[in-house]
Amino acid sequence: MRVWLDVEDLLQYGRSGVRPSGIQRLAFELYRALGEVDGNGQQIRFLRHDSTGQGFVTVPWSDLVRLFDRITATKPGVQDAAPTPTPVPARASLAWRVARGAASCLPVPVRQSLGRAVYLQRQAVRELSGAARGVLGALLRHRRRPDRGDEAGTMTGMKLEELARPGDVLAVMGSPWFCAGHDAMLRSAREDLGLRVVVMIYDIIPLRRPEWCDAVLAATFRRWFHAVVPLADVVFTISRASAEDIRAYAQGTGLKLAGPVVAVPIGTGFGAPPAVPATLDRSRLPEPGSYALFVSTIEARKNHALLFRVWRNLLESLPPGEVPTLVFAGRIGWMVADLLQQIRNSGHLDGKLLIIESPSDAELQALYEGCRFTLFPSLYEGWGLPVTESLAFGKPCLVAATTSLPEAGGKLARYFDPENVADATRMIRSAIIDKDGLRAWEAQVRQEFRPVPWTETAYAVLAAMALERAAA
Repeated sequence: MRVWLDVEDLLQYGRSGVRPSGIQRLAFELYRALGEVDGNGQQIRFLRHDSTGQGFVTVPWSDLVRLFDRITATKPGVQDAAPTPTPVPARASLAWRVARGAASCLPVPVRQSLGRAVYLQRQAVRELSGAARGVLGALLRHRRRPDRGDEAGTMTGMKLEELARPGDVLAVMGSPWFCAGHDAMLRSAREDLGLRVVVMIYDIIPLRRPEWCDAVLAATFRRWFHAVVPLADVVFTISRASAEDIRAYAQGTGLKLAGPVVAVPIGTGFGAPPAVPATLDRSRLPEPGSYALFVSTIEARKNHALLFRVWRNLLESLPPGEVPTLVFAGRIGWMVADLLQQIRNSGHLDGKLLIIESPSDAELQALYEGCRFTLFPSLYEGWGLPVTESLAFGKPCLVAATTSLPEAGGKLARYFDPENVADATRMIRSAIIDKDGLRAWEAQVRQEFRPVPWTETAYAVLAAMALERAAA
């Protein structure tokens, strides 16, 4: 049995100029682990879409490694994103004071609308700037590679139909729902080439909770899901909670599943990372031991708003010196304009809330190592990679008791109701005040946590593929 991995979505994501999110990181680690367990180098192969967008061609693993190294790397002294907006200093410029004074004379609804307009304009400029960088990079690559400029190299790969044998597996382990015609390509591979098709579904949040998603994304994902999942001989998921979600959704909508839904163990985030580089620029990082850490894209579903309210409560009930700084580490996402405005209006909670946008891998590692504890209040997850990352670094984690997160945190995390500010405040306050208890908890995490190697994920995936093939 040979396994052909469709990695087109990773290649397209790499051209965007945006640092990889959880799905891209997880998919890449799985690809690497599958290659590691392929002893003779003949079982695992990689594919991208051809220039017509109607077929597959081979791509070498080395090209994927170069791509991933590029999109996760940060040059010394260069940050991945613009610095986090900070409150205007007390001695603001004359122009700013005049503008602010004029705005204060306007009715409140008008001021609020103007504030939102300014914020959205800044976000639009940032997104357009990122898009321009991506287009410029693509044009430069195209000039270097006349036949087709991209991160996977030139179109010299062999066509899948020239290499595949009936019974081989075509595996989709990333996030390809934005790739045009993807379902038709899978159907052709299944019907014309006799390949088995397997897909990995990380979560079905756009189907179950579309209120937290962009409307276009939700519609695109729904169309892809309904077209592709019925073709899949095996549907993999990254948690039992996601597996139950998929089965319940299929039953509720009448969607026919061609094969089983299989939850596989997920490798542990960073695993055993190397030492933080001595050359790391720590200018935008807080002092070690002075902060609590929340690693996530800043979006509505992740529930940053809860922690903002919790920290407001803590600052009102404890001496400010006893309250650690709350650090949000991640890129700015969607549906958080109001929250970001509240943060700015509060002076970043008088300096007790710090946003570190798009941290590099080295910065993220330093943040994990230097925090007192981590937080993950997300309302809905397919797994919860930052939870297992935190535990892998030996750091206690306070987690929302929802969806897949108890699977990720197990008995070493502590849980609260993510929709109950009082419950979250009580749990977090206890972790701050009870310093001896926190040290004992951290010692327990360091002693008892057992990271899952990515090869265990790879073996589980291959075993399920082999079992399904044998049954068929």
